[in-house]
Amino acid sequence: MTEIIIKISILALGIFCSLLIYQRYAKARQKARMNELFTNLAHELLTPLTILTASIDHTLGNSARHKDDYYTMILNIQRMQHLLQQILETSKQQSGNLKLLVANGDVMAHIRTTSRAVEPLMQKKGIDYSIQCTPSTMRGWIDTDKIDKIIFNLLSNAAKYTPANGKVWLTATTNNRFDKIYIEVKDTGAGMNSHQLKHLYEHFYDGDYRKHHTTGNGLGLAITRDLVSLHNGKIECESHEGVGTTFLVTLPINKEAYKKEQIDEINPISMATPEVAFIDNANMPQPTDSTTDADEQASEDAYKILVVDDNTELLYMLKRLLSATYHVRVALNGMEALEHVANHTFDLVISDVMMPKIDGYELTRRLKANTETCHLPIILLTACTQAENHEQALKAGADDYVTKPFKLNDLKLRINNLIENRKRIQHDFANRTIEEAVTMAHSTNTPDNLFMSKALDCIHNHLTDSDYDRDAFASDMGMSQSSLYNKLRSITGMSVSDFIRDIRLKEAKRIIIETPGIRVGELAYKVGYKDPKYFATSFKKHYGMRPTEFIDKMSMPNHVSNPLSSSNS
Repeated sequence: MTEIIIKISILALGIFCSLLIYQRYAKARQKARMNELFTNLAHELLTPLTILTASIDHTLGNSARHKDDYYTMILNIQRMQHLLQQILETSKQQSGNLKLLVANGDVMAHIRTTSRAVEPLMQKKGIDYSIQCTPSTMRGWIDTDKIDKIIFNLLSNAAKYTPANGKVWLTATTNNRFDKIYIEVKDTGAGMNSHQLKHLYEHFYDGDYRKHHTTGNGLGLAITRDLVSLHNGKIECESHEGVGTTFLVTLPINKEAYKKEQIDEINPISMATPEVAFIDNANMPQPTDSTTDADEQASEDAYKILVVDDNTELLYMLKRLLSATYHVRVALNGMEALEHVANHTFDLVISDVMMPKIDGYELTRRLKANTETCHLPIILLTACTQAENHEQALKAGADDYVTKPFKLNDLKLRINNLIENRKRIQHDFANRTIEEAVTMAHSTNTPDNLFMSKALDCIHNHLTDSDYDRDAFASDMGMSQSSLYNKLRSITGMSVSDFIRDIRLKEAKRIIIETPGIRVGELAYKVGYKDPKYFATSFKKHYGMRPTEFIDKMSMPNHVSNPLSSSNS
């Protein structure tokens, strides 16, 4: 199942990139010839997508166990089909092969039926959506395929940029001669500024869709304008930032407005459901911090990972696929990610680069600049493959950089390598002498080393104070107890109390080596132990021999320089 999803995701992204490259290349050189080639290629790609859809439908009918995965595949195949259809329309228009064929029928009834297909999406987003056709019934001549695409593109655009509790209206009216229709789509969304309005109908102009937690390719409105022009109509737009946007489409519906070859006298307008699919994820399960499949739960001691991406479907898929191996939490943007990190413990963060509010680069910079979180390994995901993007990720502080599409096993390998490397650092610290620990902490000005240098100084400054505990240590570090615990745990693998004890005992070992004849009671007080017996027990548990044995060996004329070298340092 996992391999199927990955293969289809790779296929989808590959098709998308290939088509955009072909389309842009077609504009630059040999437009007519390249458009023909491009159109043929798009048609050829639609065939395997159709086969995949049919195969998935058949499999889903026989097994409902992975219905969410099947739905994810079907939804993205539909999106690819929708994108192919849009680019085909653009290609046909540029090559002069986009044709109009109008038929006679109830225009208002068709507009109303088409508009109602969008109701599930509006309901899901919490948008107040209304349709008003006046008069309710009226005959005329239209190309239903073109009308459907015009309406769907305008309503899709309105839904993208209108927040929950906003409003979207579609009204269809006519003039007193009944030879034109006016389709108005109005919303209370984000609105546009003068610069955005100027470029509104340009191909590949994305309209800052990521800023509004949505998706786009910059084709919808460009195609809409072309279809309106083909229908001998006009499109107008009025928009104000923070207020909303209104599109007004004017189309002739009288037979005389069209050429003879554009008129279908035989087939009337069909009142069936529109053939143009409106892609909606209303039924898509949303990513949460719990896994639904009991047999896919990670073990109790599995690594804890935070996955950040503004694409809910990719986030949901990664959540499901990674939850079999790791404990996974999810966030839709950098702001949510920072809140999660502040309230939970993680071993690693995986983040997309392009996100609204706070992108992946800024999220990385903030986490790495914070003393409490700079230890977290971060993997950035992106569709950009340029060297400068990789360099930018590393400059921000990312530990690894993965380009899309990627294989799940490759991602897991990178996750495990980063976390295992952190575990090796913890093991190395446990086996360092106090001198080595201090030297390492002062070796470079990395956030982790600066933290460790301060932590070691705090404990050394209170080494003889037996009352110096977790509360006092956290206060001196300027951190909460939980933050200090998480930070120490990530670097050393120890709790706060264990870390304090480890430094005290390492210091005791150093003192014995420098002062071989020291008494155990004096030594215990020097490293903050009130009770010499308890100190002796702790020392033996830590080093495998009692302090008196170590002192005796160090006092011998030909003593071994480090009799504890095979034990903890």
